[in-house]
Amino acid sequence: MLDNNTRYGAEEIQVLEGLEAVRRRPGMYIGSTSARGLHHLVYEVVDNSIDEAMAGYCDKIDIIIHHDNTVTVVDNGRGIPVGIHPKMGLPAVEVVLTKLHAGGKFGGGGYKVSGGLHGVGVSVVNALSEWLEVEVRRDGFIYHQRFERGVSVTSLKTIGKAKNTGTKVTFKPDPEIFEELEFSQDTLVQRLRELSFLTKGVKITFIDERTEQQCVYQHSGGIRDFVLYLNKNKSVQHKPVYFEDTKDQIMVEVAFQYTDGFVENLFSYVNNIHTIDGGTHETGFRTALTRVINDYGKKYNILKNGSSSLLGEDIREGLTSIISVKVPEPQFEGQTKTKLGNSEVRGIVDAVVSDYLSTFLEENPSVARKILEKSINASRAREAARKARELTRRKTALESSTLPGKLADCSERDPSLSELFIVEGDSAGGSAKQGRDRRYQAILPLRGKILNVEKSRLDKILSNEEIRALITALGTGIGDDFNIEKARYHKIIIMTDADVDGAHIRTLLLTFFYRYMRQLIENGYAYIAQPPLYRVRKEKKEYYVYNDKELEQLLNRVGRDRISLQRYKGLGEMNPEQLWDTTMNFDTRTILQVQLEDAIEANQIFSMLMGDKVEPRRVFIQNNARAVRNLDI
Repeated sequence: MLDNNTRYGAEEIQVLEGLEAVRRRPGMYIGSTSARGLHHLVYEVVDNSIDEAMAGYCDKIDIIIHHDNTVTVVDNGRGIPVGIHPKMGLPAVEVVLTKLHAGGKFGGGGYKVSGGLHGVGVSVVNALSEWLEVEVRRDGFIYHQRFERGVSVTSLKTIGKAKNTGTKVTFKPDPEIFEELEFSQDTLVQRLRELSFLTKGVKITFIDERTEQQCVYQHSGGIRDFVLYLNKNKSVQHKPVYFEDTKDQIMVEVAFQYTDGFVENLFSYVNNIHTIDGGTHETGFRTALTRVINDYGKKYNILKNGSSSLLGEDIREGLTSIISVKVPEPQFEGQTKTKLGNSEVRGIVDAVVSDYLSTFLEENPSVARKILEKSINASRAREAARKARELTRRKTALESSTLPGKLADCSERDPSLSELFIVEGDSAGGSAKQGRDRRYQAILPLRGKILNVEKSRLDKILSNEEIRALITALGTGIGDDFNIEKARYHKIIIMTDADVDGAHIRTLLLTFFYRYMRQLIENGYAYIAQPPLYRVRKEKKEYYVYNDKELEQLLNRVGRDRISLQRYKGLGEMNPEQLWDTTMNFDTRTILQVQLEDAIEANQIFSMLMGDKVEPRRVFIQNNARAVRNLDI
C-alpha cells in the first residue's frame, strides 16, 4: 500500500492540538475508564505497529503483560522518527507522544492508510499512563525517553547502538484514571487474533507473564483463514471464496463461505477497524452479491423465467463473510467509528465483487448451484415466515387485549420502569406472579424448552407457540420488523432453575435474543436472575446463599450444629415471599446484565453450543469440566 521510498521523517509529523483535555475527560478519547477503556490503551499502541505492518515495514509484533499489569508492545517497523520537528523544536517521537493529533497519518507522506484513533492514540495512552517509556531503534542507534502522566521527565537520549529498527513502548495505566487495572488475557487475545487475520502474514506474539502463557497468531491466508475460523463449528458447503483488488487507492478484500445454517454472519472492517454498524462497503457487497447471484440463476434457468428475483436476505442465509477495505481518508458517521460513510467505496466494492464473483460462479458451477438451491429454499421459507410474522405483527398491534394469556402484565406503561421476568415452568410462574411487585414486574412463564433457533429457519421459529408468546409480550417484532423503540420492557430478566435444564433454557433464550433480537443485548435490556442455591436455618434465623463458597463461609461463621440445610432444585420450591425476598426484590436481589463484549466470540460460542456439530461441544466440555460449579446430577 506504500511505496518503500516514501519518506517517514520528522517533517512528516503534523501537529493539530495539545493534550490538556485528555486527563480531564478521558471517556471522550477511549470511551470509558472501565475495563473496556483500559484495554483500549493496548489496542492504540498495537494499532501503531499494525499501521507499520500495513505499510509494508513490519512483520513482527510482540505484546507482553508483565506481573505488575504494565504492558510492553514491541515491533520491528521503521521506528518512530527521532529528528527535531521543524515547527515544534522537539524530537518527533516526543511530539507524537505529547501532542494530540500528532502523527504520520495526516500529511499523506507517512501512511497511506491507518487505523487507531486518527492519530490521537499513542498520545492519549501517554496522557492516561502513570508512566510511559519509549525505546526507538533507528539510524543505527537506540533512543530512550520517559514520560509521566503525559509529560516528558527525561530528554531523548541515545543509550546504545542498534543493528535493526523498531519501536518499543512500555506503559503503566494510571490508577488515578482507571477503575480497573487488571488486564484480561481473553479480551486482549480476541482482538490480537482478529488483527492477525486482517493483517496477512504479520506474526503477533502475546505473552502473559502473570500466567506464563504465550499465544502466537500468524495467518498467511488472511481473512480466508478468518472465515475458516468463524465456521469451524459449522457444516460448510464449499471452500472459502476469496478475492482482492485495488481501485482508486482503495483496497478491497472479500472472503465468504456458505454453511448449512440459517443466520447470516457478516463482519466488516475499514483499515482494520471493526465497523459494527456497517456502511457503504457492506452496501456495495450486498448489492453486488444479490445482483450477480440472480443474474447467474436466470442465465442458466435455475430461476425459471417469469419467477420473481431472490431477495438479498434469501441469498445471504447461512453466509459467513468478511469485508475488509483499506481507505486513505475514511469518513465515519459519528465519533465511534462504527459506520463507514465514504460514498465512493460503495461503487468500488460493488465493482470488485461483481467482477470476481461472476467469474467464480462461471468457473465453479457446482458451488453456484448449491448457493442457488439454498437461496431458493430460503425464499420459500421466507414466504411462510412472512405469513407467520404478519400474524405476530397483528397480535402485537392490538395492544394488551391480545397479549399472551399466560402473561401477567404489570400496570406501569413506561417501558423504562417495567420489567419482564421470563420464568421456567408454571409452578415457578405462579410463585413469581404472587410474589412480584405488580406495578412494575410482569411475568411470562414458559412451558418446557423453547425451540433451538440455531438449527431452525424463521418460518419454523415463528410457528413455535412459546416464541410467538415471547415476541408478542416484548412488542418489538422480529427480523425485518424488529424495532427496539417498541420494546414494552427495558429489563428482560431470564429466571430459571439452578440446574442443567435451567441452564439449557437460559442458553436457548440467549441464542434467540442474540440471533434475532440482538439490539436487546446491545442496549442492555437483557438480564439473568440469580436465585439462591441454598437456604440455611439456624434457630429462628434464615440465610440464603448463592453458591458453595458462600455456604462454606456462612457455616464457618454461624457454626455447623443444629442447622437445617435445603438445596433448592427449582424456583417452584420457593413460596412467593421467599422468591420475592431472594430474587425479585429491587433492593436485595442480584441480577446480571448480559453484555456483548465480542461479537465474533459470541458467534463462535452459540454455534458451538447450539449448532449441529457434536465434536466441538465434546471438546468444550472436556476442556471446561473442572471449572463447573453447582453440578446437578
